[in-house]
Amino acid sequence: MSDFIDQLGDWSQIKHEILDKYAHAYTTIVTRQAAIKRVLYLDAYAGSGFGIDRETGAQLRGSALRALAVMPPFHELHFVEEDDAKASILEQAVTAEVRAKVHRGDGVSTLSIELLPRCKWEDYHRALCLLDPYDLSVPFTLVQDIGRMRSVEIFYNFMIMDANRNVLWRRPDLVPQDRLAKMDLVWGDRSWQDVLYAVEPDLFGGTLRKVPNEEVAEAFRKRLRDAAGFKYVPAPIAMKNSVGATIYYVFFATHNETGAKIVDQIFTKYRR
Repeated sequence: MSDFIDQLGDWSQIKHEILDKYAHAYTTIVTRQAAIKRVLYLDAYAGSGFGIDRETGAQLRGSALRALAVMPPFHELHFVEEDDAKASILEQAVTAEVRAKVHRGDGVSTLSIELLPRCKWEDYHRALCLLDPYDLSVPFTLVQDIGRMRSVEIFYNFMIMDANRNVLWRRPDLVPQDRLAKMDLVWGDRSWQDVLYAVEPDLFGGTLRKVPNEEVAEAFRKRLRDAAGFKYVPAPIAMKNSVGATIYYVFFATHNETGAKIVDQIFTKYRR
């Protein structure tokens, strides 16, 4: 079983704490609204439901199992996992929970075809969605679709380490086309090249350099707000490893001002 359980660093446990805190606040607020008929939790990359602390070896609950414990409870919880072995472990873990369903398959297509149609604004359904990929793989078109719905709030983990390693090189002209396409996918177009690089003056007239990670994160925050249409996108929080390198940024995007204020307060606490 341990072969199919992700090893989690401190940053993952902090992320889980952030999700827990907001999920409890979210269901408390939404379930009090008499008009709301259904509140859902969607996890597009659910994994096995468990993790192993890479420092101590202790077994930990992953985001899927932690979401099941949120009170007031979600009416439905949908966990998507493409890896059959991980999906099997998760299915066994939630087999007694009638609210939960494990979907085997691609997170993007499952969200688009099966799950988002269950979360329509006009049906008085609301959802909290976690987009936690291992790499640059969430199409911006999906994020735009969610933004247009107005009924779904998202936590989105933008994999800056993957972007830096595979796409955002010092010499962008040397990046292979297939890697450029990965960034196009998550950004929505090729405009990232104009935004994420700046000319650094030197004796030869200037050299093109990638902007700092913080500026990449701010640019993507603006994309979520201006291009995906989310009304509120608080400044993200950087998840860093033991040597201080940023692995990914956790973004939150919503149309709800109260939700944005709560997440901003949570992010601020963990930044400190």
